[in-house]
Amino acid sequence: MRALQLVGDRDLRLTEVEAPGAPGPGEATVAIRVVALNHIDVWGWRGMAFAKRKLPLTIGAEAAGVVEAIGPGVSSVLPGQLVSIYGARTCGLCRPCREGRDNLCEHVAGVHGFHLDGFACERINLPARQLVPAPPGCDALGAALAPVTFGTVEHMLFDNARLEPGETVLVHAGGSGIGSAAIQLAKRHGATVITTVGSDEKADRARALGADHVINYREERFEGAVRKLTKKRGVDVVFEHVGADTWAGSMLSLKRGGRLVTCGSTSGVSAPTNLMMLFQQQLKLLGSFGCTMGNMRDAMQKMARGLVAPVIDTEIGFDDIAVALDRMESRQVFGKIVLKIEDATTR
Repeated sequence: MRALQLVGDRDLRLTEVEAPGAPGPGEATVAIRVVALNHIDVWGWRGMAFAKRKLPLTIGAEAAGVVEAIGPGVSSVLPGQLVSIYGARTCGLCRPCREGRDNLCEHVAGVHGFHLDGFACERINLPARQLVPAPPGCDALGAALAPVTFGTVEHMLFDNARLEPGETVLVHAGGSGIGSAAIQLAKRHGATVITTVGSDEKADRARALGADHVINYREERFEGAVRKLTKKRGVDVVFEHVGADTWAGSMLSLKRGGRLVTCGSTSGVSAPTNLMMLFQQQLKLLGSFGCTMGNMRDAMQKMARGLVAPVIDTEIGFDDIAVALDRMESRQVFGKIVLKIEDATTR
């Protein structure tokens, strides 16, 4: 079968690899249909800080597919069922896993596409517990974006930041995959949404998604614009995933007692923090990683009901991956680039 494999830093190749055999106990064979690309794939392509990985490594951390076969003891999914795939190999036995908080697994074996082979292939055998059935009305595109793009945002905004209807949220990088999801989810929840983008074209598209106010950070300092928009009050929540470049401004954008939730550091992993501001303004800084399977179910239900929708920049095939990664590095994308994999039995 075909697979996109990283064989060295910035050396990604379409290769032929052995197809998986029959699923073992507790496993299912999944025919991958859609893989959603993320910055995590760009980081892996660059060879950033993954000492434990072994090459070649199949890329892809976010995907959906159709169950082809199930192994002994599997009852949670059925052949022919569309499933969204949880991106980490969790143990299922520790207390967090038993409580449905797999992103806090105490014995996680790794993240697919980083430490373990990912989903940019035609078929894969996986533990059935990593598969979340898509509800009627949610297609393969939606199911593919549930584990990272929408699930991450669900966990950040609602589990961690506890965003409430009527509150105001600042969403950084509204043209990114999770930014475009955050605009929709926050707006549907009844929040006022302020977002930052890097061009007028992206500003128009962010407004179309539901953003109430859009700031072009290339033309004005976003923290100053936020203070003006909120009459110096500040926002209740900052949705942060940029990192060092926006950290100080994000804290300045918060109201007294406000919450900053972060899941990323694309512009750098270290940033100075004004501790006096932190305690005097009684700010709350919240780290968020991944999501729960419950977040994936909630996201797919919202997509099935038409409350939110995937924002797709480009659909590509296996041969277009290098161009896609280049576009992601240059931040030319609005929404998601997705890899669509045709049914191998029909080729």
